[in-house]
Amino acid sequence: QVQLVESGGGVVQAGDSLRISCAASGSYFSSYAMGWFRQAPGKEREFVAAITWNIGSTYYADSVKGRFTISRDKTVTTLYLQMNNLKPDDTAVYYCAADSSRIPTIPRLAGSYNTWGQGTQVTVSS
Repeated sequence: QVQLVESGGGVVQAGDSLRISCAASGSYFSSYAMGWFRQAPGKEREFVAAITWNIGSTYYADSVKGRFTISRDKTVTTLYLQMNNLKPDDTAVYYCAADSSRIPTIPRLAGSYNTWGQGTQVTVSS
């Protein structure tokens, strides 16, 4: 039973950078992919970025491509999201998710993920 805990959120100014983390713990970790989703007040949860755990193939939403970088440290089972040139529209609760499927799924889809963290707040001021 894998548990995910996000950290690193905070309040920053537009143009600043921030790195958030997601630590996986619990039973033996085995995941096809891990991803980041975000949800702003009044909006639906949206895909941000994903990475396949073993190979490291990455996927990004168009809105963050070129600004955000997803990565993982397999030795400590931790997922990261480096966010550069942050914009006010990036303000949201960011959620970490893990896909424990034994067969490949679609990393961009929220329905592909079985385990979710509690979220970490990222606020970008003008």
